[in-house]
Amino acid sequence: MSSPRNTEAPSAIAQIGRLERITLGERVHAELRELLMSGELAPGQKMSLRSVAETLGVSIMPVREAVARLISDQSLEVLPNRAVRVPLMTRSRFRELTTVRLAIEGFAVEEAASNHAKSDLAAMGRFEQQFLAEARSPDPHADRAVRANKELHFAVYRASGLPSLVGIIEGLWLKIGPVLNFDLKASPERMRTGGATEHHGRLVAAVRAGDRTAARQALVDDIQGAADFIESTGRLLD
Repeated sequence: MSSPRNTEAPSAIAQIGRLERITLGERVHAELRELLMSGELAPGQKMSLRSVAETLGVSIMPVREAVARLISDQSLEVLPNRAVRVPLMTRSRFRELTTVRLAIEGFAVEEAASNHAKSDLAAMGRFEQQFLAEARSPDPHADRAVRANKELHFAVYRASGLPSLVGIIEGLWLKIGPVLNFDLKASPERMRTGGATEHHGRLVAAVRAGDRTAARQALVDDIQGAADFIESTGRLLD
């Protein structure tokens, strides 16, 4: 009598392969999102899919999948010659995003002032010190500064205890993050004199004290100060 055929094995193996591809695609997507939100990619910067694949040690397919997702939400764009780049930013679009950020991120820091935990305060303090270290360094590294800036802001936003709100803010930073190149990467002196260190200090202190009004004002001053400088650079499209 012949053994019954195993009809489950092929589908199970196929599923394992599919899960692996999803994992790689998610990894690439997360890495590219981080670069965009941290301001480590500049508006107009072109992206080589092959270079991304080589850097991350993956095949080209998960890179294409991740890039397609970022294109669909307008975080990346395809040029007529099929090259992929970070979108350029117009002045009107920048002002719109800044207005929305002031409202949504302002609410987030108010909630953080009311709902933060000790671990949240520790994270905020750590990233604030990282940014300060770069600002005060005789040889500051702009990439580390912009990443510390992003991590500090999101440590505060996560302290709101509202994951859905943090997700909305991430969507905004995917679009606004690259423009931070125009601020924190403009010059080493800008990190020391631009007011960010003062605003960060006030923000963390206000959240720690549970002062919702002061927390919002510190954030508004930080966002608006950077926005005013970015507009003054003349690097936004009319």
